[in-house]
Amino acid sequence: MAEAEEPVDGEEEEAPKKKSKKGLIIGLVLALALGGGGFFAVYSGMLLAPASEDGHAPEGEAPEIVLDLPPVAYVELDPLVISLGRAASNKHLRFRASLEVEPNYLQDVEGLKPRVLDVLNSYLRAVEIRNLEDPGALIMLRAQMLRRIQLVTGEGRVRDLLILEFVLN
Repeated sequence: MAEAEEPVDGEEEEAPKKKSKKGLIIGLVLALALGGGGFFAVYSGMLLAPASEDGHAPEGEAPEIVLDLPPVAYVELDPLVISLGRAASNKHLRFRASLEVEPNYLQDVEGLKPRVLDVLNSYLRAVEIRNLEDPGALIMLRAQMLRRIQLVTGEGRVRDLLILEFVLN
């Protein structure tokens, strides 16, 4: 029979080698060092520093330039109450708006307010009830109304339509 080999004195069975955790420890130490350095750089103001309280930018940065707002005037439109018809669960629409106009054309647009109100009243009366009830449709309605107002007042006079009240009741 085969004889089992017995270890000779001085020769021991070799155990499987353990994986070294040296790389993991070095990676962890480097991550902590870089994280701490990044925190210090941001905290001390070396990176991403906000402007100082006196309004001046930190040294080495150009001051922020603030442009003046363009001149603007507003024409307040009379509130409209539009009946929506028998089929609507909501019987009326209350609508109030302002027009943002070029200051040189303020008097011209003021004189055309009755025509603007007529166009808005006609358009809102013709819009289907489901479009008025949809919250996302207000953007489309506003664009349509602005385009109609610009046709009545002439190009370049009215910049924007500001809806102040749009209530179904």
